[in-house]
Amino acid sequence: MQNIATDVKQKGLVLCLLLALASFQVVADEKAAINATESKLPSGRDIVSQCDFKNPGNDQQSQLSITLIDKAGNERKTTYLRLWKDMQGKDNVLDKMVLFTLYPSDAKGTGFMRWAYDPTVGKHAEQWIYLPTLRKIRRVSVRDLSDSFLGSDLTYGDISYRDVDQDEHQLLGISQDKQNNQYFVVVSNPKEADPQYAKKVSWYLKTADMKNCTKRRVEYYDKKEALLKVQDLKWQKVKDAWVWDEVFVRNAQTFHKSHFKVEKVKINGGVKEEWFTERRLKIGLK
Repeated sequence: MQNIATDVKQKGLVLCLLLALASFQVVADEKAAINATESKLPSGRDIVSQCDFKNPGNDQQSQLSITLIDKAGNERKTTYLRLWKDMQGKDNVLDKMVLFTLYPSDAKGTGFMRWAYDPTVGKHAEQWIYLPTLRKIRRVSVRDLSDSFLGSDLTYGDISYRDVDQDEHQLLGISQDKQNNQYFVVVSNPKEADPQYAKKVSWYLKTADMKNCTKRRVEYYDKKEALLKVQDLKWQKVKDAWVWDEVFVRNAQTFHKSHFKVEKVKINGGVKEEWFTERRLKIGLK
């Protein structure tokens, strides 16, 4: 890892962040909201089940870049080769993912692997990391789903599968942004006794066909119901699969930011199950 911040890059990325946030700025006045009790509107649960859970394909290969920006504007960028495979519940595993570090050069060859389990079996994800300088593979435990994912402003809980019925979903109404795009606004309240967040408020792009609606913004509220962070999402459709294009996350309390960029996407390209092993994590895709 290394700082790659320059004044030009800082200003450019901050500008991108501001533009992304502005593009989804919800009009606050009452005229922008439509009463959620109108009979033609879908329920909050229906919106979440159709718009939140999109087809990711059977497997994916892509290049993932994560740029972390601290309060002072300093940047740290890491680029990975990302492989992902849907395990379809085999041995209670939902999916497997491996990341091979491509950049920065002093971290090249570092590998990270994650197996995610069906939440109904009560088992946390298993994770491994390979450090080429030590030539050793270490298991990385996930003690808390609120732990940061790779140092970013997203947590393991944020990127983990969550069943639609783990929350109560209420449609608040429809809001419109400055570009006249309309969004379903849904508040999701967790059912568990000690949740990670008090609530989440999500904006889903309203489309003529619900198959094309996608989640575009999420506001996360801490246990005191104060705004914790905001996530803005842009999507790309490759074949019949939906994949992140860019994701911006800003912490409203620490002012830390994270930028995710997904490129060079291949869907259903034959990613093999044997690539998700400790041996493969060590030798890479040779």
